[in-house]
Amino acid sequence: MIPITMTVPLILILLLHIASSVSSSDLRPGFYSETCPQAEVIVREVMKKALMREPRSVASVMRFQFHDCFVNGCDGSMLLDDTPTMLGEKLALSNINSLRSFEVVDEVKEALEKTCPGVVSCADIIIMASRDAVSLTGGPEWEVRLGRLDSLTANQEDSNSIMPSPRANASSLIDLFQKYNLTVKDLVALSGSHSIGQGRCFSIMFRLYNQSGTGKPDPAIDPTYREELNKLCPLDVDQNVTGNLDSTPVVFDNQYFKDLVAGRGFLNSDQTLFTFPQTRKFVRLFSRHQSEFFKAFVEGMLKMGDLQSGLPGEVRTNCRVVNARPSHLLLESPPHTMESNYKSI
Repeated sequence: MIPITMTVPLILILLLHIASSVSSSDLRPGFYSETCPQAEVIVREVMKKALMREPRSVASVMRFQFHDCFVNGCDGSMLLDDTPTMLGEKLALSNINSLRSFEVVDEVKEALEKTCPGVVSCADIIIMASRDAVSLTGGPEWEVRLGRLDSLTANQEDSNSIMPSPRANASSLIDLFQKYNLTVKDLVALSGSHSIGQGRCFSIMFRLYNQSGTGKPDPAIDPTYREELNKLCPLDVDQNVTGNLDSTPVVFDNQYFKDLVAGRGFLNSDQTLFTFPQTRKFVRLFSRHQSEFFKAFVEGMLKMGDLQSGLPGEVRTNCRVVNARPSHLLLESPPHTMESNYKSI
């Protein structure tokens, strides 16, 4: 029995020791083939319904993989709601008023729990749903590696310090991606996730009216396109108004790169990929050859999906909260965890 005087930090340490961890080497295709053989079909069906209900929602869910995996690995931490003792990642600078459609993941989880309770992790749901968001909108299909655990906590501070802003330039993005062993080609290809979806006026006001503190617009913006953006986002606009990230926002294709070549990138972090020499060659390649973009995008998504912190975790029954563990069960191993060796990103 645990003494009543045990402190909260010590209880947390016990929890960390009794839960399992997972490394990238443990991830594999068909992970749920025996324990939940319909898992991928269920995810796909919910994503289809979400696409028909609101096309933008699947683009939002697809970007969950980026916001989850870069912050302490692909562990579903960004799905956790705040608690009295934890500031989650949903209100981090790069996520607040930006990430949306969490209810789609809730729907997927609810459907999976009805069929295979306590089996499929929320972290794996993000990976499967991201793939489906791409393939359902015309992009490539690929076999995902599964077997992740869900984190026991989230870290808003880490999200704030890691995730890039819409103002980021290519040089800083290259440095960020290199920290995760992702190449310049990976960076450009994965930026192609902006082939679908929309962005907020908030993210481009500085480009339109005060680029680099000059009081002038970004000279890299095509003049005709800048007029369109000025109408969409005048100085007095509600900055949550949204605009298309490329000119085919509901179709996953290489139009995003064609737009960058034409100076029609919506975000600074997009257009900088064409103005920076190290990334420009890949923008040109992908703008001319959609098959090359699709191939590189799949490779990048798989590499990003392998990022793991090695920290202990569990399979949450509700993606928004960690599983409840009564004090008398603290010394017992939680069910449905996946054994593996510790490995850092």
